Parts: sequence; C-alpha cells; structure tokens
Amino acid sequence: MRNLVIRKVSLRDADQVNDLAGLSPRQLIGMMWQLTLDAWSFKEKLGVEPRLQRHVVVLNRRES
Repeated sequence: MRNLVIRKVSLRDADQVNDLAGLSPRQLIGMMWQLTLDAWSFKEKLGVEPRLQRHVVVLNRRES
C-alpha cells in the first residue's frame, strides 16, 4: 500500500510550492495517465458499464 501525502495550499501560495521539481518525466506522465484515460472515456464512451435494457419481452407458452 502506498502512502499519499495530501497538502492543501491556497491559490496565493501555490506559486511558492514546487512539489514536482524533483520528479522524473516518467513519474510526471504516470501521474497524468489515469486522468487522460478518464477524459477519453467521457469523450468516446469507453469502459462505460452497459445500461439497463429498455426492451421488455414477455414469453407466454401455450398449454398443451
């Protein structure tokens, strides 16, 4: 399990915080990958769970 550090920074102080300076390009791209997949799934409807069927069918069998 990974430990994640979450820090709340005001917009005024955001320019002074440089959390991403020590990360490699590979790590930066890895951070954006899940966001990219989510954005494409909204656009192209990828990975969307199927909706409920709207067609109702009733089968009645004749008694012999």
